Amino acid sequence: MNLEFEHQITDLQSHHLKRHWQQVTPCEPSFYYFAYGSCMCPVDLKRTVGENVYSYVVGKAILKGYRLGFFRRSLRRNCGALDIVPDATRSVEGVLYHLPCRFSDRLDTREEVPHNGYRQEFIEVACHHQIYTNVRTYVVVEKLKEELAPNDWYFNVVMRGAVTCGLSEEYCWQLFNHMYRLQEQQLSVDKLSV
Repeated sequence: MNLEFEHQITDLQSHHLKRHWQQVTPCEPSFYYFAYGSCMCPVDLKRTVGENVYSYVVGKAILKGYRLGFFRRSLRRNCGALDIVPDATRSVEGVLYHLPCRFSDRLDTREEVPHNGYRQEFIEVACHHQIYTNVRTYVVVEKLKEELAPNDWYFNVVMRGAVTCGLSEEYCWQLFNHMYRLQEQQLSVDKLSV
């Protein structure tokens, strides 16, 4: 492959990504939503809201003063599910969406808000060198004392969202290693109980 052709392909990919991820401002009432778990994956979020959400992606966002942990058992998936907990020394990368309010109830249902699974929390995130305030996210209501490993499906959808939406390579590796370590610990416990 010649160098000129490589530059053309790179330019085309860059143009496509900029156009593809360009924020769309809905004409209807809307809210900002910070996803740090399975909802980072636009394909998975589409399952919940019933339509493509790519045009609602603002971009990679950073939440300072929190860290991730698997402090909830998802009854639907029978595995650990992500949560955020305060930690002044850490930060969480995720995806900032600008969603129409008509998605709000469906998102609350997905996060089991009516059954005290998660609750809404309003935070401040940085995205594209801008601070967004009053951003909705979800935190676990009754946290487990120890983290619970995700299953393979949850692991994969979280990683797909992280990579698709451009979280930093370093953060993606941290996320991968954290989930892998939890799964390995769970396998060791399962082997001992047999």
